[in-house]
Amino acid sequence: LVKQSEIVEINAKRTRAVQQTVQRLVQDFSMLEPRPVREAIGDSVEPALRADARSPQLADLTHSGWSNPAGVSRSTLQRVAYRLENNKLRREYWVVLDRTLSAEPVSTVMLDRVRSVNLRFMDGNQTWHEQWPPPGYSAPDMPRVRPIAVEITLELEDWGKIVRLVEVAG
Repeated sequence: LVKQSEIVEINAKRTRAVQQTVQRLVQDFSMLEPRPVREAIGDSVEPALRADARSPQLADLTHSGWSNPAGVSRSTLQRVAYRLENNKLRREYWVVLDRTLSAEPVSTVMLDRVRSVNLRFMDGNQTWHEQWPPPGYSAPDMPRVRPIAVEITLELEDWGKIVRLVEVAG
């Protein structure tokens, strides 16, 4: 027999996890920075934001606002990746922006029971794109170009769909 208080606690825990996940997603995407990163191999760069449903990672992005309470000598910019594996949404980050092959991400499961995550990106012409950078964009500064808004749709097994529209600062 499960006590009523245990059910309440389980539901409260789930609610906190969902709220914290949505808050983190909104925070990361709203603080996108136009800072591309060097690829681990070679001299090419990865865009400040890269998202493609065909990729194992939902999105890789550079954002500002990485807090530094200890005053460690490092950037306030952070490279983050989101991935969906086995119905779990993971957030990974690296302690350096321009990674090497030996740089391992710090990975955290943010939320379980996730059916899907869909991202859409609005460009400066107010056109929605399913991937970023959009196909056909070939400007020399494309690695630095950011969308003006991001639509995040989480579909959870127990909550259904949650949609957030995030304005990108800048």
